[in-house]
Amino acid sequence: MNFNLNEALDMLSRTPHTLESLLSGLSKDWLHSREGKGTWNPVEVIEHLIEAEKFNWIPRLNVILAAGENKPFPAFDRYSHLNQSERQIEQALSEFHHVRMENVAYIQRMTHSGLDLEKKGVHPEFGVVQVSELLSAWVVHDFTHMSQIVRVMAERYRADVGPWSAYLGILNKK
Repeated sequence: MNFNLNEALDMLSRTPHTLESLLSGLSKDWLHSREGKGTWNPVEVIEHLIEAEKFNWIPRLNVILAAGENKPFPAFDRYSHLNQSERQIEQALSEFHHVRMENVAYIQRMTHSGLDLEKKGVHPEFGVVQVSELLSAWVVHDFTHMSQIVRVMAERYRADVGPWSAYLGILNKK
């Protein structure tokens, strides 16, 4: 196992800054670009990350810590952000930053009081999972969506790169 809580928290703390640097101040053309029909644009990805901060990671952790394997933690609606009205990217990035830092601080406080990384809970789909797996998934979830944002933005220039597309792995979905 490679999981290290301090490293995970360090990475989780960096995501808001990374996304702010990448997306803040960009044109709507960049922010609303998509890979195709039914895919998310960068703004929608940020809104999804906000929803996950509020209704996924910490609520699930709290259910595991309170009930263990006696109660499955709630399902997370991965698409709930699509039902909200759109807002400016700076507002979304600011909210994401704020709620993420609160969540990281919460985990740090729990660590000082003896967070049991091996405590088990029940995922509604996967069955028994450990706290360390939930926290690892949170980090990799960030990587997944940062990768998605960059891939979506690269797609916007697919036709414009001409023959260089052969050497641009991000455009070659293999």
